[in-house]
Amino acid sequence: MKFLIDNALSPLLANELRKAGHDAVHVRDYGLQASDDVIIFSRAAEEGRILVSADTDFGTLLALREDNRPSIILFRRTTERSPDRQVKLLLSNLPAIQKDLEDGSIIVFEQTRIRARKLPIRGVKRKNSL
Repeated sequence: MKFLIDNALSPLLANELRKAGHDAVHVRDYGLQASDDVIIFSRAAEEGRILVSADTDFGTLLALREDNRPSIILFRRTTERSPDRQVKLLLSNLPAIQKDLEDGSIIVFEQTRIRARKLPIRGVKRKNSL
């Protein structure tokens, strides 16, 4: 699978995913570590990568666009913060979530459960600009 790891997570996560045989890059590999979420989101979509982050703004961005790509994996604050443990959690659950990711989903890793929501997400209201 192809992954783009956001700056909210360690580059070690991309390294470990590559060791496991996946095509994984960190935003730093592209020089995008200080880029706006929209640019990172677009890069993942253009390259057909699953965006992996701890930043919930990507879920909001995806919902506002009502799009079904890219799939997103979110590590919530209550999950393990160690890159080694994050990659183990992801790799051990990848067979169970692979179809959801291929079809377009947001996968949320929490301390005691994993949630999957199919894309696109509809019905999210945009905030009015001032």
